[in-house]
Order: sequence, then structure tokens, then C-alpha cells
Amino acid sequence: MTKKLVGILAAGLAPAALLVSAAQPSAAADPTVVRTDGGLVQSTAVGDALVYNGIPYAAPPIGPLRWKAPQPAKPWDGVRQSKVSNPCPQQANPEVPDGASAEDCLYLNVTTPAAKSAKPRGVLLWIPGGGFFSGAGYNYGASRLAARGDVIVVTINYRLGIFGFFGYPGLPGSGTYGLQDQQAALRWVQRNARAFGGDPRNVTVAGESAGGMSVCAQLTSPTATGLFAKAIMQSGSCNFNWDDNSQYPGQAADSPFIPVSRVQANGKEWAEGNKDKLGCKPGQSMLACLQAAKSDVLLEDTLQFTQIGYGGTATMPLSPAKALKAGLFHRVPVLSGNNHDEAAAWLVAFGDVTAENYPQLVTNMVGARQAAKVLREYPLNRYDSAAAAWTAVTTDRIWSCTQLASDQQAARSVPVYAYEFADKHSPLADDGLGAIHAAELPYLFGLGNYDFPFPEPQQRLSNQMIDYWTAFARTGNPNGPDRPHWSPTTSRTVTGLSLAPTDQTGIRPVNLSTEHHCGFWAGIS
Repeated sequence: MTKKLVGILAAGLAPAALLVSAAQPSAAADPTVVRTDGGLVQSTAVGDALVYNGIPYAAPPIGPLRWKAPQPAKPWDGVRQSKVSNPCPQQANPEVPDGASAEDCLYLNVTTPAAKSAKPRGVLLWIPGGGFFSGAGYNYGASRLAARGDVIVVTINYRLGIFGFFGYPGLPGSGTYGLQDQQAALRWVQRNARAFGGDPRNVTVAGESAGGMSVCAQLTSPTATGLFAKAIMQSGSCNFNWDDNSQYPGQAADSPFIPVSRVQANGKEWAEGNKDKLGCKPGQSMLACLQAAKSDVLLEDTLQFTQIGYGGTATMPLSPAKALKAGLFHRVPVLSGNNHDEAAAWLVAFGDVTAENYPQLVTNMVGARQAAKVLREYPLNRYDSAAAAWTAVTTDRIWSCTQLASDQQAARSVPVYAYEFADKHSPLADDGLGAIHAAELPYLFGLGNYDFPFPEPQQRLSNQMIDYWTAFARTGNPNGPDRPHWSPTTSRTVTGLSLAPTDQTGIRPVNLSTEHHCGFWAGIS
């Protein structure tokens, strides 16, 4: 397992009239300086784009603002230089190798084409993945995406782990602070899009993994009304969930979305068991103790708080799965998909998967009654190895079919463009693992602001994917010249595009439900 792969593991309401931008085009004499509603910001040239890093979109959530709704950022004097901001607190991981503990982290980055445009451009706001416990917006270099696609790209930080999804009885907003940050960033875009040459009426909210799940949460959040006009969900959806022992051995069946009562009960149990570590004083209320605790102490247990709370809050009154099924979501076009071998990224957790232990892995996942059915549907003689068979089982059950369920539910009301990324040789995947989780990201972004060198077939695929994604962000339809036609899916049939370079299968239509045995899993689940 390479370091780069370990890093990947560490990921019914129609919109109201969109808000009018408060920030006007820059009055500064220097064309590389933009006036936002908080002050002037300076850009840095990167390729054919201008990048404005480290713009505060909300006040630092420190002191009394910890576990509070995001508050307005304080305006500044002078010109704010383009500079990478603090990532939000997280334990050390390959994306943030030294970890981070500074809670002053609510910043975003804006990338615009350097060329002028006669009309306002569409805006794509990117929510990073990282399992709700890691990641940072500045790691997604968007210069090529913006310049080639003629869009403005905004990448954001939001509170993670215990800082973003903690809950406690009587604590308003429990389990949703990270989602509230995302909405604060979207409101910042509404106020400031015009200053950067963007159209606040044409904003696409997009994300991958935890970012894709966040997008689906925003699709069903009443407090996100009017903040975006399109949505892109990559490897994350409203219906995402897993069975026992399917993502990790010993992990119970669950979902990233849980009742807020459970979030608060988890928070109370953890806090009561850690009074000494937190430094609680005699007679001090637990909430006061928690507010005063040092961030690095809280960070030690951040991985216990990586699920979004629903119910009892304006931000997330229903589970996204229930809301989407009931048609209670914003009526915007959707682009949605997975990677063909998504779950191969988790193979390392199961050790050596063999023909001998494959049946037991399946039994541990679905139980003895259903295991025989799964083993007949995924016989070893159909796959190159037992590891490939286990990858297919867990990819289909956990990732592909939950995403397709969300696609079909949304397609009853809005256009949905479904896909699977199928390049077997992404630079993020070890040989033999295929199109694993997050393998599509370097085809859209410069990860760590590094553009991977591609051979010609992969470079063409990258260009075509950028063209699809940005055409969708501009118009709500991904189609255009120099790439195969992409038909929307329907609530009954899930035909999408398989995205692969020409030296493999090329880009072609595929029945995603058949490809991933979703009819079978509907019967099992």
C-alpha cells in the first residue's frame, strides 16, 4: 500500500430567488486586486488562471464561537495577499502531514480564468472529502479546471471531526457545524461572486466522498435554499451506508447520517468519561468545560465524531435519504457517480483476501442466511482473484448501488447525469487495484497543487472530464463537442457514462444498475 493510497483513505424545496451580490466588481486600479465585502484581496498568477488563497468567509470559530453557527468575518484594511490558510484541526495524515490544531480555519480559495469575459461566469464551489475528519481546500489546485472550463472555482475549508460534528444535550446545532460552515461559504459566494466576474445565480456545489455526502445533505437542507443552482456528487450520496464488517473488520453497520439524539448521547458519554483530560474544574458545567478545553486535547478523539446529525435542527431536519425519497430536496440538475473499483481502497484493512477466507468475509457482512446468495452472485471463477471478488461485492453494495438509488430518486424530478470512472491506471492507484476511491480527482484538479503528467490517452480523458464537468456547471448539461453524448438517467433505468481512456474501453454508455448488480442488492437489503 503506497503513501498516496493511504492518503486517499484518510475521503421538494424549489430554490428561492438567488441573492443579489453585495460585492461589486473591483474598484481597485490593479486588475489583479479584487474588492470583496470584507476588503481587498490580491491574486497570484498560476498558469492561465488567477488564484486568491486564504480569504476568510466567516469569523474564526474560537473561544465562545466554538460549536456555534458561523459568524461574519471581520473586515480588514489594506490588501490581503494570496496565502495558504490554516487547515481545519485534524490529526496527521498524508494530506496534512503534521496535522493541525488551529481552529482559525474558515477560509476559502478562489480561482478565476486570467482571461476577461464579456458575461458573468458560472461558479463551482468544491467541498473536499476526507471522511469528515481530514482535508483542506487549498490542496485542490483548480487553475486548469477554471481556465479550460471557463468557470470560477471556489475551494473551502470547513470544521471537521469533533469541531464540526460534535453534539451534546442542549447544544444548538449539534452534529451540523461543518454543514453550517459550507452554507456560510455558499452565502459568501452569493455576496461576492460578481466581484470576481461570477454569476451568483449560476453556482454549482460539488464534492467528493465526504464532500459528495455533504452535497447531498445540502440538497435536502432547507437552510440551503437559494444558495446553488446545480449539484455534483462524486462517490458520496444521500443513501450511502454500509453493512457489518464491510468497510472495516469489526465495524458495525451504519451511515454517515445519524439522529441528532445519538450524536448528543455520544458526546455526553465521551465528555463524562474524559473530565480529567479536559481539565474540568469543580462546579463547572460540562459545556463550559468543553468550550474551554484546548484544541489539541479535543483533537485526540476527533475520529469519534464524523457523522452528521439530523432531526431537531433547521440545517438537517430529516435524514437526507428520507428527504430525497420523499421528494423534499432542491430542484436542481445533478451530476453523480462512482469509481468502478471504489472499495479496493479498503482492501488493506482486510489483509490477505483468499479463496479460503472469502466466504467467511461475505458471511460476516450479510449473515449466514444471505451469504449463499451473495456467493452465487459473485462466484470466484468470475474474477481474477478473491480480492477482486471482495472488491466487487463491497463496491457494489456500499458505493455504487447507494449512489444509484439517490440518482433514481432525484431523477423523478430533475435531470441527473450518472457516471462511473473506470480508468484502471490512475496515478492514485497501485497497479492491479483499478479505479479505486478518489482515483478520478487528478483528472480534474492539481492535487497538492501538482498536476500529474498523463500519457496522451489519459490526458485526453482528463480534458474531456473537465469539459463535461464545467459544461454542466455553466449550463446544467454536460454535453458539447469532442466528447461522446451523455444522456440523463431516469427513475426507472440507470444508464450512464463509463469514463475510461481510449487505450482501455473509451467513454461509452453503460447500464450502471446491471454492471453493479443493484437489482440483486435491492433484494438482499
